[in-house]
Amino acid sequence: MSRKNKNQIIENVEIIDVGAEGKAIARINNKVVFVPYVVPGDIVNIRLVKKKKNYFEGKVIEFVKKSENHLDACCEHYGICGGCKWQHLSYEDQLKNKQKQVIDSLERIGKIKPVQTHSILASEKTEFYRNKLEFTFSNRRWLSKDEIDSQDELNRNALGFHVPGMFDKVVDIKKCYLQDDPSNAIRLELKKYALENDLSFFDLRKHEGFLRNVIIRNSSADELMVIVVFYYEDEKKRESVLNHLKNSFPEINSLMYAINEKANDSLADQEVKLFSGNDHIIEQMEDLKFKLGPKSFYQTNSKQAYQLYKTSREYAGLTGNEIVYDLYTGTGTIANFIAHKAKKVIGIEYIKEAIEDAKVNSSINEIKNTKFFAGDIKDMLNVDFFKKYGSPDVIITDPPRAGMHKNVIKSILYAAPEKLVYISCNPATQARDIELLSEKYNVVKIQPVDMFPHTHHVENVALLKIS
Repeated sequence: MSRKNKNQIIENVEIIDVGAEGKAIARINNKVVFVPYVVPGDIVNIRLVKKKKNYFEGKVIEFVKKSENHLDACCEHYGICGGCKWQHLSYEDQLKNKQKQVIDSLERIGKIKPVQTHSILASEKTEFYRNKLEFTFSNRRWLSKDEIDSQDELNRNALGFHVPGMFDKVVDIKKCYLQDDPSNAIRLELKKYALENDLSFFDLRKHEGFLRNVIIRNSSADELMVIVVFYYEDEKKRESVLNHLKNSFPEINSLMYAINEKANDSLADQEVKLFSGNDHIIEQMEDLKFKLGPKSFYQTNSKQAYQLYKTSREYAGLTGNEIVYDLYTGTGTIANFIAHKAKKVIGIEYIKEAIEDAKVNSSINEIKNTKFFAGDIKDMLNVDFFKKYGSPDVIITDPPRAGMHKNVIKSILYAAPEKLVYISCNPATQARDIELLSEKYNVVKIQPVDMFPHTHHVENVALLKIS
């Protein structure tokens, strides 16, 4: 096919398998075509939307025949907001494909022989499982084709999620199935109040407007945090918004706000101020309590985080005599979770505020055998650090999606702990790092964990031992 065929319509295409990143696979003239929102057995008419050297991407324009395994989505925003792309797959099939993704990555990228693989740990809840969501205010609401074609005057304000590939378009969310009540009620009431009081929604192109974002966090200890982000300060309007939330939802334990005048939405370098209640909420796991501030990282599926950490603790096989390094420790959740079974735990994390939370979490749980350090792990983890704080017997690492920096891997190989427990949210980069570690380590067993039902994302815990 030539480039002029890019927008070609192909009819009666059979979907044959589930592929990467939530897309399914078809074949046309011996070329792989990735198509979203379909399942094996579907027969569809597609439009080619992207042409690459080795593959194409297509978009469904019509279903000729749906597979009996193609389920109806529960969410009215399915296919638009970009989240929960696998609602059309049964949960059993989702789990099967996630496990396959982990094994394929380890064998293909990591070049490891088949190892002991436990069945993926399913999520107890497949809806309302997240403990944190962030919504965006926008004066450029995504419009359906019918709305575009209509002659009606439309309200373009929205409070919801960005449309994938359209940075300035936001889906106005009516009901999200990801977070427990009162998340939906808070979002809807906030939008209603803004419209009734003529408060301007953010313009993502021009960078103007009063209301920018709202973040809602809850915990398994039934505590609730709401952070409203404004683009500029207007004390009278800001206090009216926050007081309305405070009075409408007395169950909010922590009501906070930020003024973000930057080009991006990140609050990492912004001051988040307390309006009412506490400056944190409490998460609980076993007999431990964790203080979560507005910038604290915590796994967004609390129940599955517990399964993930239990597996990691089991794989570490601690006896009470080990020095353990917890790399990318975040707020010290894993470090504190395993501390009672170790001689000493050292946690390292890039974000300074997270390390302060980690120290507090040790303190409130009366844990005295942890030490936490803030800094870039690739620079901190070196020979001098090992000499000063002790060589690790076990390393637990839980890096971001990009995986570990090559300097971190070199330091691990130098320290050569007996065991390495590698937690990953990206099987591909985990497999890449494992291949680099194969100089000294063998993978003994792996445990996939489903943290995000109805998405293609999967966590995986791998136990590596010195070969």
